[in-house]
Amino acid sequence: MAKGRKRKAAPGDVATNRQASFRFSLLERFEAGLVLTGTEVKSLREGKAQLKDSYATVRDGEVWLIGAYIPPYGPASRENHDPERPRKLLLHRWEIERLVGRTKERGLTLVPTRMYFSGPGSRAKVEIALAKGKDFYDKRESIRNRDVARDVQRELREARR
Repeated sequence: MAKGRKRKAAPGDVATNRQASFRFSLLERFEAGLVLTGTEVKSLREGKAQLKDSYATVRDGEVWLIGAYIPPYGPASRENHDPERPRKLLLHRWEIERLVGRTKERGLTLVPTRMYFSGPGSRAKVEIALAKGKDFYDKRESIRNRDVARDVQRELREARR
């Protein structure tokens, strides 16, 4: 893939955190609902949200998404939302308890990997992953694997011509 080109997100994705798989080893993924205001939903439908430097945390038995950027909705002018406000995530109680235990015991963190609309009512969802930070040599290995896969794809394409 050329240096300046962006990869496309999966169909239905509003935002993806491509840096997450490079910076962290993603161990387990959870789907969480997202508590939003009306202008946030309309802004998400325009598809300009960003998850790059965001993370999730557990406070008082609730999971919160911190640092996710949902831009203000243009036509709402005065009634707009704060673009980087903490947003509550909706998970089952057993999932929250599991996340609390895993993050405290092993020093894992919660990283959002993608934001999308799902279901018949088209509800906003966030996929969060239990993640462990990668060391520098792990990052080099990820780069090496990505380069090898790209070279293999290029050779296969050349062979089919």
